[in-house]
Amino acid sequence: MPSSTNAQSGVVVLGSLNMDLVVQVEHQPRPGDTVLGGDLATFPGGKGANQAAAAARAGGAVRMVGRVGSDAYGRQLGEALAALGIDTGAVPSHQGPSGVALITVDAAGENMIVVSPGANGRLASDELQAAHLEAAAVLLMQLEIPLETVIRAAALAQHHGKVTILNAAPVRALPEPLLANLDVLITNEGEAELLSGVSRQDYDNLSDFAEAATAALLTRGLRAAVVTLGGEGLVWRDSSGTGRQPAHTVEVIDTTAAGDAFCGALAARLAEGAPLAEAARFANAAGALATTRLGAQPSLPDRPHIEALLAS
Repeated sequence: MPSSTNAQSGVVVLGSLNMDLVVQVEHQPRPGDTVLGGDLATFPGGKGANQAAAAARAGGAVRMVGRVGSDAYGRQLGEALAALGIDTGAVPSHQGPSGVALITVDAAGENMIVVSPGANGRLASDELQAAHLEAAAVLLMQLEIPLETVIRAAALAQHHGKVTILNAAPVRALPEPLLANLDVLITNEGEAELLSGVSRQDYDNLSDFAEAATAALLTRGLRAAVVTLGGEGLVWRDSSGTGRQPAHTVEVIDTTAAGDAFCGALAARLAEGAPLAEAARFANAAGALATTRLGAQPSLPDRPHIEALLAS
């Protein structure tokens, strides 16, 4: 990957901002079911905003690039990021609704999510500017905004020598030109299976599968790949080799933002010049801590707590 050990150490996050509407349920409904849940809780969210918040809480200097609507949610989403010290100058308000995520969380902490993209779906590729990447070492993206916008941003970041990270969620087929402009691809088990073409059923355990999947992904032009495996930890691979990180043992309350915590923390450490193995170790702890609290952004751990878990 390109080195980030220079005067530019910030993280630019290009992605979605949603208001998360969360209800706790005893069990998830099946088709046609009606289930009773707890009180509705409202949290600022969206994969982009969550990862920006995670990077900031992990110690990064962060700029958010995205869109919100002209409704009350849009104002609240911007205020939540600004309260964390995140630069929101590239998050304009546009006429119409903001993105909303409808989330149910069961007694085991597992979630089901339906996203209405709202303003996120109108973030056009021609709105991106090189100025959005100034003073940043790392660009972090996801797939809750139009794919053509992600493709353009990756090319722009590579042209300007930035470390370019994509969290392939929600998963979709990725064109080869995009993969060629990525330094790090982050996936979970299902996303890795779809994008690598490696079948999980061919392997006795998840880590062996993830090693094979990362190897296959690197043949498509990527410089590095990380596969997160929930309770089984993670596997990373780059030109220096491959490695595994076991999961931390924590009391799981809500898994909603665990992946976002991981991605944001990884970006923050890579922006500081850490090698992938060290950044993955740090991010692994952040992801674990995020499962111990309800909600997306409220559950994201700060750097002292991440370092404390690593030291324990």
